[in-house]
Order: sequence, then C-alpha cells, then structure tokens
Amino acid sequence: MRPSLTSPSWSAETRGLIALAVPLILGNVAWSLIAATDLLLLGRLGPDAVGAGALAINLYNGFLIFGMGLGTAVSAMIARERGRRAHSVREIRRSVRQSLWTVGLVCPPMWALFWHTEAILIALGQDPGLAAQGGLIMDGLQWALLPYLVFFVLRNFIGALERPIWGVVIMVAALPLNFLLGWALIFGHAGAPALGLLGAGIASSLTTVFMALAIIAVVLLDRQFRRYYLFGRFWAPDWPHFRQVWALGLPIAITLALEVTVFNAATFLMGMLGRAPLAAHAIAIQIAALCFMVPMGMGQAATVRVGLRFGQKDRVGVARAGWIALIIGVGFAVVTGLLLILAPRPLIAIFIDVQSPANAQVVSLAISYLSIGALFQLVDCTQVIGAGVLRGLHDTRVPMLFAAAGYWIIGIGVGTFLAFQTPLAGLGIWLGLAVGLAVVACLMVWRWSIRERLGLI
Repeated sequence: MRPSLTSPSWSAETRGLIALAVPLILGNVAWSLIAATDLLLLGRLGPDAVGAGALAINLYNGFLIFGMGLGTAVSAMIARERGRRAHSVREIRRSVRQSLWTVGLVCPPMWALFWHTEAILIALGQDPGLAAQGGLIMDGLQWALLPYLVFFVLRNFIGALERPIWGVVIMVAALPLNFLLGWALIFGHAGAPALGLLGAGIASSLTTVFMALAIIAVVLLDRQFRRYYLFGRFWAPDWPHFRQVWALGLPIAITLALEVTVFNAATFLMGMLGRAPLAAHAIAIQIAALCFMVPMGMGQAATVRVGLRFGQKDRVGVARAGWIALIIGVGFAVVTGLLLILAPRPLIAIFIDVQSPANAQVVSLAISYLSIGALFQLVDCTQVIGAGVLRGLHDTRVPMLFAAAGYWIIGIGVGTFLAFQTPLAGLGIWLGLAVGLAVVACLMVWRWSIRERLGLI
C-alpha cells in the first residue's frame, strides 16, 4: 500500500477529476441533445408523433444501454492497467479489441427483436396506432446500434487515456448533422424524400455511422492512439480478455439496463394512461435526461480516477477521488432541481408550443412531472456517481443487485400502485421512480463508505 503522502491533494484530485469530467459531460450532453433533436422535429408532426417517438426510442435505448454497459468495462480495465503500469500498451489493446468483439456480438439478436417493434409495443399494452408509428421509426433507427456501440467503446478508450476531447468534437459535429438529416428526411427538404417517422430513424442511423467512422479515423491517425495498433490482427481471439470484459461488463450492463428499462417501463405505463400523459412524460423525461448527463459524466470520470488510484494501490487517493466526485455531483443536482421547479415552461416550450390550447393538457402534466423530477435529480445523481466510483474498484456485482431491488421491486412497484390504485395517475409513476432511485442511491453510497472506511480498496 502506498503511503498517503504520495496521494494527490484534495485540490489536485479535484482539478484532475474536473479536467476529465468536463469533456465527458459535454459529450453526454451532445448525445442527449441528438435524441432531443429527434423529438423536437417529431413534435412538429404533432403530439402523437412525439409519443410514438418516445415509445420507439425507449425500446431502442433499453437494448443500447445494455450494450453500452458491456462497453463501459473497458474504462475500468484500462484505468487499472494504467495505474499498475503507466506505459502499458499490449494489455490495453487487448482490452479494447475484446470490448469491440463483445458489443459486435450482441447486436444481431437485438436487431432480430427490433424487427418486431410494433408487436412488442402492442403486447406491452400500447395504443395500436402509436405502436405502428413506433415500428416505422425503429425500421430506420435500429441500424444505429452497432456504429454507436463502436463509437462508445473507442470513446471510452480515449477517455480512459484522459484525452476525451475528440469524443466531444465528434458528438458536437454530429448535432447539426443529425438536425439537417432529420429536417431533410422527415419533411422532404433539400431534395430528399419526405419519409416522416421513418426519416427520423434513418437520420439517427446515418449520424451514428458518421460518429463511428470519425472516431476510427482519430484512433488511426492521432499519434498517441495510433501506437496501440487497435485494429491490427483484429480477428485474432483473446479469450482471457474476452472473459474479463464479460465478467466485469455484464453486471454493469444489467445494472444500466435495469435503470434504463425502469424508465422505459414508466413510459409504457404512461402509454396505458393515455396519449396526453405519454406525450407529457416524453417531454419531461427528456428534460430530466439532459440534466442527468452531468452526473453521468462525473460518474464516468470517477471510474477512471478511482481506477487509476486502485491500480496504484493508493487507498487515500481512491477515497479522495470518490468523495470529491460525489460532493461535486450532489451540488450540481441541487442547482438543476431548482431550475426544474422554477422554470418548467420555458424548458417545455423547446419541444412543443406551450401557448397552443391543443397542448394545454400536455403542458400541465409535464409541469407536474417536472416538479417530481426536480426531487429525484438529487438521488439520481448520487446513485450514478456511486455506481461509477464502485466500478473503478471493479465492484459491479453487488451494485447490480441493488439496482434490481431498488428500480424494479420498489420503484416500479410503488409507481404502478400509485398510478392505477390512486388518483395520482402519471404523477404516481414519477413518485415511484423517485422512491426507487432514492433506495439505490442510499445503498450505493453505503457500500462505498463501508469499503472506504474498512480499507477494502
């Protein structure tokens, strides 16, 4: 164990964490804005298009996030290896290659399910008309899966090397591209066919292909990344690293899938309550998701910073990196919570016309949902950063159990009861989400504090 005097000071660790977190946060915000852009454009087609888009995007994201969880393992693996040996190349290359293998292998079964989107949505109790429209969006959107996962793994690679800025540049460049492609393909501008809902999905897929090709070019051309020779003998298996990716990544994937699918389930429950609650929920959850990108980026940075100290066997450094991330994240959550309470209408106006009488019910419901969303900003932030610091310690299995209990047994259980057995309706679903997130947040911080206090790092 290293002496604590060699650990970075609180101020030095704070600077290091923020320097890594800011580009990751900007990249996350750009990713969320791409999804928000899709809903914004669909909103010009009417509330039904927003609702159908929410159904398709939520189904797609449930599977995408599972793949992203598998790809997340590479960050912790690289960070720990760099902590052990600062100039390691071979082990890092093998970890990245096998992560790319892994995300590639999970795509075909997901595509097979996406072909039956309309039937799946109907089986989940959704309006047949909205389900048909959602299936049309998915026909174009599903092809975004593989290129985005490739981009995600390579973004984690450069992030774990603490040079995440290229990921930001690519995602920021993708924003106007996605808007222009959606504008052209949905409405038939610039000589493109007016494909409507299908056009929205195709635009997203084309955007992710651009992102994947751009980051591949970066790792092939940038001198710092080129030396890892990531794609040489790419076809050669490395079963020990492949198994390590699955051993670390599968619990992360399940944890993230449990979290995302609980929100997906909330969307499907909203669909059972009616079209207005579904459209209001789609808008409110997108606003909350934009706020969530900051703590999500902080959690990603914490995984790397904690992982580095963990590889160095620096107990004091691990503790400082984890607690600093939690403190900064909670402070941000307080600010965003106040914003959602004090200024909901301008945020909602980004997606629909709040002055239109036809949208009055949707606006009113969205405001009420955001009032609860402001409360769970705090707990959502805490749980995602708590999970991030634990991943830096390669601690992923117990957090997976916490997520299963908190999100699905408590969160959906409470939300379903309040929505269908009390007059709260959609507000009850949001209250259930808040309770579930609070339970997971408390358990994550408890486990981190126990490990830190007992020196189990």
